[in-house]
Amino acid sequence: MASLMEELLQTLEEEKKIYEELLPISERKTVILVKGDLKELESITAKEQFLIDKVNIIDKRREEVTKNVGVVLNRDPKELDLSTLAKLLEGQPDEKKKITMLHDSLKDIMKRLVDANEKNKELIENSLEMIEFNMNFIKSTRMSPGSNNYNRNASSSYGSDVGVTAFDAKQ
Repeated sequence: MASLMEELLQTLEEEKKIYEELLPISERKTVILVKGDLKELESITAKEQFLIDKVNIIDKRREEVTKNVGVVLNRDPKELDLSTLAKLLEGQPDEKKKITMLHDSLKDIMKRLVDANEKNKELIENSLEMIEFNMNFIKSTRMSPGSNNYNRNASSSYGSDVGVTAFDAKQ
């Protein structure tokens, strides 16, 4: 059991380090989205994807170790979150302290990551809405017949003859 807990702690440490690398990238991404720098966005997204791939591999390993811990403890691995494991380690204060500190640290990092990603999601959605608005505006100007010129009675007159210009001498 001790070797399984050591492996779990090591895996969680690796996962934490990757999330710590991912956090500044997500925060930097916010600045890049605001600037609208597509080249830098592409570069930082590639770095982000690389780290996500690494964390997915480590996450699978963590799930496997947790499954093995569940077998040893005769518990369902789905019920073995870090808080539960800390409670089960009452007799081992060093391991309990490590797992509690990792839990708190991971919780804090994940909250910050979620906040940064939510902000980035909103910025992307706003950009997409602006693009859609611009596309609709362009389509509507191309589809309107002739030019929209208004006469004194505020009715639209279509066609190429402008008639009275913007400066009406009679006014």
